[in-house]
Amino acid sequence: MTDVRAVFRVKHPDIVLTETVCHDRSSKVKSVSEAGTDPTSGKFFYHIESSDFPQFEAGLRNDDTISAFERVIETRNQEAIYSFEYSDDAKTLSPVISIANGVILDMENDGNAWIITVWMPERTGLADLWDYAQQNDIDIELLRVNEYASLGNTDAGLTDSQRKALLVAVETGYFEEPRNATLSEVAAELDISQPAASGLLRRGTKRLIISSLMDDSEESQR
Repeated sequence: MTDVRAVFRVKHPDIVLTETVCHDRSSKVKSVSEAGTDPTSGKFFYHIESSDFPQFEAGLRNDDTISAFERVIETRNQEAIYSFEYSDDAKTLSPVISIANGVILDMENDGNAWIITVWMPERTGLADLWDYAQQNDIDIELLRVNEYASLGNTDAGLTDSQRKALLVAVETGYFEEPRNATLSEVAAELDISQPAASGLLRRGTKRLIISSLMDDSEESQR
């Protein structure tokens, strides 16, 4: 069993601080990983960049996912460290990651979506995270995991269509950050519709997590 590091893009209106970053489009939010990600600690620290902190804090006051906040320190012009307490309405990924003894290494907003980097001591944790997101209606997309090193030399239980779609996505730069190709461009390369391409990538990615990142004995127990 080996540990794994993966990068996901997740999106849901009730993920913490989503309403705030939508209110202040200039804001850039990034977790302070050194402060820890233990969901029982009560307070979560983020590095905030904003051209208008009054606008940002107005968003916080109307954000149902935040029950309390404090501007801890201004680090420089247009940058500050905030602490937040989450409300019961907030959707977070930290509980399922903590249960798997994993760690959120990084979290930052990408518009109204979030890019999270996680470390898991066991590969099964990624499948648990994927299932948790889907059960809670959180849009989730795997951006990188071990640079897809095994994709070219194993089918990982993928259908031919799924494998081809994933390889095209990798080759065109769809999984890069920032992306070098859009979903419509991947679909055009595959000569299929955009929804069909999206479905192949979603199903193929899940299959990679469940099959490629788990031992046969683990998969048979699911």
